[in-house]
Amino acid sequence: MKKHWYDYLWVVSLVYLILGFFNILFAWLGLFCFFLPLLFAARGSKGYCNRYCGRGQLFELLGGRFGLSRRRDVPSWMKSKVFRYGFLVFFFVMFFAMLWNTWLVFAGVRSLGQAVTVLWTFRLPWHWAYHGTLFHPGVAQFAFGFYSVMLTSTILGLVTMVLFKPRSWCVYCPMGTMTQLICKARKTERA
Repeated sequence: MKKHWYDYLWVVSLVYLILGFFNILFAWLGLFCFFLPLLFAARGSKGYCNRYCGRGQLFELLGGRFGLSRRRDVPSWMKSKVFRYGFLVFFFVMFFAMLWNTWLVFAGVRSLGQAVTVLWTFRLPWHWAYHGTLFHPGVAQFAFGFYSVMLTSTILGLVTMVLFKPRSWCVYCPMGTMTQLICKARKTERA
């Protein structure tokens, strides 16, 4: 099968994680992965998830080609609307908590926390990835928070990739759920 340029977007996901490990300000680049799916969905397309998502491709590569997946079906509860929408709500609560912490640093109420929080619970010191810049500490705080979200979702995706099929993360991915809701709303709007 002929490969296209977008078949190699998994490299972008991998490079993103590596760059954020060494310089946290690269975490801002992850906003592309946040807004592009929404732009596609606003046009009525789930094309981003189906074709351009580098994270899904990375899981497919690791679980498929490298055989790190058990290739079992995802449990039905994980596919349910209750779980997917519940996870989307939980994800947004954590995302807005991250934005709140960023605002507190911008407002001068709180000092910069140079840590990455994995699975919304475990704070890992990440001081080597930030050495001060010309930017306000709030810029770095957002980067630490956003990288935490991206790293956590990658870890969850890797766990479900190993336990189930390679792209099991895609079943309950908050961005995928959100884009699906937007596409449904557009379809209803047109009808």
